[in-house]
Amino acid sequence: MEFSKIATDMNTKIENDEQMTVDVEIETKDGKIEVVTCAIIIVLTVNSKDYIVLLPLDKNGQNNDGNVWFYEFIYHGEDDEPELGYISDDAEYEAVSEAFDLYLDDVEFDEIIELPEEGLDGEE
Repeated sequence: MEFSKIATDMNTKIENDEQMTVDVEIETKDGKIEVVTCAIIIVLTVNSKDYIVLLPLDKNGQNNDGNVWFYEFIYHGEDDEPELGYISDDAEYEAVSEAFDLYLDDVEFDEIIELPEEGLDGEE
């Protein structure tokens, strides 16, 4: 999996345990604007564009359903705040989703689940 320089820089900050969050304004079904704080999981590069994967958090800073949100990550330079772009094209959204699945496959299994000391086959 290849990453742009912008994605690499952001992901390095995330990997260095910098807890990074972003507030996203969403419109609820009744037309009200709600601000949701999201943890930044990773910035992916798909077809030469950057996309951010966000984990929405509740008021206690937790996520109980495991759902993530994908947005285009638009970077204008160090002096400006990045923008999030809505992904309206189904094929583009699917490509980002598949890239995230590949990323999850690449993450070491023991980082996701603590394995018993003796390993999966019962041997030490």
